[in-house]
Amino acid sequence: MNWIKTAGTALSLFPLLSMAEEPEAESHKPNIIYILADDLGYGDLSCYGQTNYTTPNIDQLAAEGMRFTQHYAGSTVCSPSRCSLLTGMHTGHAEVRGNKVRVNGQYPMEKDTVMIPDLLRKAGYASGAFGKWGLGYPGSVSDPIRFFDTFYGINCQTLSHSYHLDHLWHDEEKISIDPKEYTHDLIMDAAKRFIQENKDTPFFCYLPVQIPHASMHAPKELHDKYRKLYPQFDEKIVTYGQHGGPSVTNPIAAFPAMIEHLDNGVGEIMDLLKELGIDDNTIVMFTSDNGPHREGGHDPIFWDSNGDLKGIKRDLYEGGIRVPFIVRWPAKIKAGETSDHISAFWDMLPTMCEIAGVDCSGQQTDGISLLSALTGKEQKQHDYLYWEFPSRGGRQAIRRGDYKAVRYGVKNNPDAPIELYNLKTDLGEEHNIADQHPDIVQKMNELFKTARTESEKFTLFGK
Repeated sequence: MNWIKTAGTALSLFPLLSMAEEPEAESHKPNIIYILADDLGYGDLSCYGQTNYTTPNIDQLAAEGMRFTQHYAGSTVCSPSRCSLLTGMHTGHAEVRGNKVRVNGQYPMEKDTVMIPDLLRKAGYASGAFGKWGLGYPGSVSDPIRFFDTFYGINCQTLSHSYHLDHLWHDEEKISIDPKEYTHDLIMDAAKRFIQENKDTPFFCYLPVQIPHASMHAPKELHDKYRKLYPQFDEKIVTYGQHGGPSVTNPIAAFPAMIEHLDNGVGEIMDLLKELGIDDNTIVMFTSDNGPHREGGHDPIFWDSNGDLKGIKRDLYEGGIRVPFIVRWPAKIKAGETSDHISAFWDMLPTMCEIAGVDCSGQQTDGISLLSALTGKEQKQHDYLYWEFPSRGGRQAIRRGDYKAVRYGVKNNPDAPIELYNLKTDLGEEHNIADQHPDIVQKMNELFKTARTESEKFTLFGK
């Protein structure tokens, strides 16, 4: 069923957006599409080593653009990762550092928060967000419509566990939908409509899709395809708790079915760009918000979802935070490039601003623009990357050069032992070499204290 029938006239309400403040040379500014998968692991794409199934359309993005091998999510769970991405701050400075739930949504940010779309608007960019929000309940000061020109999707990330809901949000309106609908498809349709309506003005399309989090709800045809390949798991039937939607028979087989469906959707977007004649001047970025999950019957070990990396979602080992990152921009990026530049979500704000010609020097950010790396020029490096996670006993991590420091259990012991790994020789973080490098451990310990400021909302130490 077409979602316009179930959501009233919501689709037709998307305006032909034009927020131009600097009309000159607008046609030359590149469009930006940022596709954010949900809980997709570093090893879940065939262009990153997956061999059990293929992702041909996403692989094509990599073949025609640049694939990053050392890119990191903002956090190891949903909300803080998105906050880091959109505000340009790592989790030692970001407003949102964990998944904190309020009624009908997540804990809101401050009313003066500035996000990427606020800055891009200065260069005449229309902006739309389509998918999972998780950064402020409906009607709050950080409702997505506060930042984006239009929003269509799921406000509360708790609801996003299911792909069969009874409502979505369009701007400030709660839209009833048929629970038989597959929400991912409705969201993709809305994003494609936004692209069509804004083809003649620069646009920023933020597309935080649900797949593959966390109920293994897949389209029936694709699910049946993989059930035939993995019938040994048909005895496994999972209903994902309070999040609703149908029970899933063989969630193991549902996972590659979901990934194939996502991959097909990426292909549809690329076809649309060519059809509209805006392909060359549109930047398409693809990544994931954190490492793979093991909820809803998904088995990240069976699918080798984290590749050679240690840990999964909620860990600050590499498997929890290192993510795929692909950027395609035919006008500027050479095809088939691979970059080992160490980068993170908080780099996206200065990167997109530089691409759009927006001066963000007055905006506080922990990021460094990646535009030089994307265009083959000398790239400025980070001195270090920092993460903290207030749940699971409190966790911290730092990446500095080849070395990675991890510290768990800091909520009760702020001076918990530091684990140290050389990622150049030990990508799987199997050999703690802290006792061999006391000087490096001392420096990391200093950074653990100085790289952050305390948050009253998301306390890292103590109760």
